[in-house]
Amino acid sequence: MQHSQKARILIVDDHAVVRSGVAMLINQEPDLHVCCEADDIESALSASRSCSQDMAIVDLSLNGMSGLELVKQLQLESPDLPILVMSMHDEAVYAEQALRAGAHGYIMKQVATATMLKAIRQLLNGGLYVSDQMRSRLLKTIRGGNESPSASRLTPSEFEILHLIGLGLGTSQISQKLNRSIKTIESHKANIKRKLNLKSGNELIRYAYSLANQP
Repeated sequence: MQHSQKARILIVDDHAVVRSGVAMLINQEPDLHVCCEADDIESALSASRSCSQDMAIVDLSLNGMSGLELVKQLQLESPDLPILVMSMHDEAVYAEQALRAGAHGYIMKQVATATMLKAIRQLLNGGLYVSDQMRSRLLKTIRGGNESPSASRLTPSEFEILHLIGLGLGTSQISQKLNRSIKTIESHKANIKRKLNLKSGNELIRYAYSLANQP
């Protein structure tokens, strides 16, 4: 990106009010511009292919589907594209999974305007962005200081399925949305229960729901 040009940003969120608010914030900045908006994975991929964006801002939940799937697909098509995941969900649970999926940053929707702009510019300058608290947490995980079973033990695919379970989707629905066999989804669910020490399908549903509905 040349400094004489405005950075072009793609916004993906299934709430029109949120998209409008974020776009208004960005478009007020002299060096930033929203080039495209989308509300689901399909329209986001279509927009990405025509927008020539410098970065993307992606909501974690898109019409009942996981934004992590979009992050992975965007990374496959545009490996150098900076992606900032924006969510109402607690970063202590979801930030690490977003980074594993290929995102370059994670912010919660409740953050101050200045923080969001800081995160955007940090990604545009080639950096990563998470909060100071999350940065410390990630360092502890890297150093092996997080011994208790948690969602951070899951692979990106397992975490994506856990998130969809928390959104209320059943096995067949997840199978259809992710274009994977029911047998594959069931295998992932078994691995999730084992890694999280969950004894039953009901425990898995309660755990997933509690994560997806954290304030």
